Amino acid sequence: MAAEATALLGSAAWYGLQLLTGAPVLSFWGAVFTLGLLLAFSAWLYAVAVFLFRGFRWPRAGALVAQLFVLTIGFPTLTGGYPLAGLAMLVPAAVSIVLLFNKRVIQYASRAAGSPPAL
Repeated sequence: MAAEATALLGSAAWYGLQLLTGAPVLSFWGAVFTLGLLLAFSAWLYAVAVFLFRGFRWPRAGALVAQLFVLTIGFPTLTGGYPLAGLAMLVPAAVSIVLLFNKRVIQYASRAAGSPPAL
C-alpha cells in the first residue's frame, strides 16, 4: 500500500509539474481539482498503509477498495493500447487482493481501536 501511495504521489507531482509548465488542458480548475484528488487519495493510501502495518482491522477494507479502483483503471489501460502500464497496475492490485485475504494477514490485522498494540 505504501508503494502504491508513493507511486501515486509521484504521478501527482508529475501532473502538477505539467500543470505548472503550461501543458494544454481543457479546464484549468478541473486540472487543479484532479491534482487535489490525486494528493488526497495518496494521503489516504498512506494512512491505510500505516494503520494496516499497526495491525488495525479497518484498513483492510480501505485497501480492498483501493485495489478495486486500481483494477477498474488497469483493465481499460491494458486493453486501450498501454499494456505495460496496465500490467503495472493490475499485477500489484491482484497480488494485494490475494494477500488481503491471506489467513496470516487477517489474523495480524484484527486489532480493534481499544486493543493493545499488535507489535
